[in-house]
Amino acid sequence: MTNIADYGGGLPADSGVLVVTTNDVPGYRVDRVIGEVFGLTVRSRHLGTQIGASFKSMLGGELRGLTKTLVESRNQAMERLVEQVKARGGNAVLMMRFDVTEAADLGTEICAYGTAAVISPVG
Repeated sequence: MTNIADYGGGLPADSGVLVVTTNDVPGYRVDRVIGEVFGLTVRSRHLGTQIGASFKSMLGGELRGLTKTLVESRNQAMERLVEQVKARGGNAVLMMRFDVTEAADLGTEICAYGTAAVISPVG
């Protein structure tokens, strides 16, 4: 059985920042919009992983080494996003998205971005 943390991500519950992909949060009001924030990482490809992935792609199936690398990269981008929100005085990210692009054939750029805000419970 695989470790779920190897193939999944997200923030720990005690991060102090709520990150959602929606425009609003049920039960909360947006008190202040701070603006766009992002967290970015660029990862180069490990030669051993690349060779293994090349062989695996010929046979078919999941490229587990690359999957783990992408999960780690997304989590790092999310951590940096949360650092930016906290530094700017926010406690939420609305409309969070990921963008993944090739970076000049040297690696992969992963960007987590969204709108930083201050939210509070309604009522």
